[in-house]
Amino acid sequence: MPLRTTAMLSHLRRGPLRRGCDVAEAWLVIATALLMAVAAPAAGVAAANAVAGAAERQGQDRHGVAAVVTESPPVVIGADPTGGVGGRLHATVRWTAADGTSRTGETTVPAGLRAGDRTTAWLDGRGALLRDPVTRGEAMVESVAVGTVAAGGTCLLLLAAERAGGALLTRRRYALWEREWAEGDAQWGRRETGL
Repeated sequence: MPLRTTAMLSHLRRGPLRRGCDVAEAWLVIATALLMAVAAPAAGVAAANAVAGAAERQGQDRHGVAAVVTESPPVVIGADPTGGVGGRLHATVRWTAADGTSRTGETTVPAGLRAGDRTTAWLDGRGALLRDPVTRGEAMVESVAVGTVAAGGTCLLLLAAERAGGALLTRRRYALWEREWAEGDAQWGRRETGL
């Protein structure tokens, strides 16, 4: 058991030097540890599920249509020509909408495509072009990252609250010591002069 935790738990025992602020500080540490064990994972899971749910809804509502690249995307040095990670660029594409009209918009396309090449454009449930459609893999990575950040942020918030509460209790403890030292000095001063 770490030294700080042992010291905090010793404040819960009865003894002549135990003060109310010592007991409060020990309970503050215990409550913080319990909240970190429960609230941080819960916040992480809730945030990850929210992001995954949003990506899932986008995936259900979207559908692909055949499109033609109308303008060549800018050439990026070092881009993966196979369309792998980092190999997607924005380009203007043209597709035929459900009502038969020709539409144009900008979306991501694999690197290496030029004007006139065919690709797939992704539309949402209303028929609007998705500029940056999210793949299943990207959605999973994003949900894990958001969940991790939410859990870590919750831990940091709880630790900051515990440290702030501990600082207030330490100030209170020092004020009590100062008062007791002043009372002790007054008593010892009277004893010395009263001999």
